This record gives sequence, C-alpha cells and structure tokens, in this order.
Amino acid sequence: MNILNRLALTANDVGIPEVSSEHLINNILNLVYFIAGIIAVIIIVIAGLTFVTSAGDAARVKKARTAIIDASVGLVVIMAAFTITYFVIGRF
Repeated sequence: MNILNRLALTANDVGIPEVSSEHLINNILNLVYFIAGIIAVIIIVIAGLTFVTSAGDAARVKKARTAIIDASVGLVVIMAAFTITYFVIGRF
C-alpha cells in the first residue's frame, strides 16, 4: 500500500500549476479582447492613412470615414463586452 501511495502523484507534486476554469476563461477572454482591440486600432490607422492620401477622391474619403467609424464602434463594443463579462464573472 505504501508503494501505491508513492506512485500516486498530483500535479503539484511534479511542479505543474493547477488552473481553475474561471482563471482559464479569464485568460481566454483577455486574449480575445486584446486581439480584437489591436485589430480595431490597426483598421483605424490604415483608414486614417487612406483618408490622408485620398487626394480628394470622394469614394476613398467615404470608404476611409466609414472604416474609422465602424472600427470606433467596434472598440466601444469590445470595451462594453469586457466590462459586462467581468461584471458577470465577478458576481459568480
């Protein structure tokens, strides 16, 4: 019986940290929000460059303006989702 107890190792015995499901969900959500925010900022920068280099072309100006507005709305949605999910996760 003593030999069997020695063979039954846990994750902590070998140095592997235990990760709770709440911690894992938080990490995944942080990664998703971070990537979405980076993409939105990149779109805003590219649309800004398009706007500046449009040389008066009305179609390019309209396309750039629409992209900037859409990406800005996306950032607001990302921030709202971040706030709501952490409010809900904090309650449970």
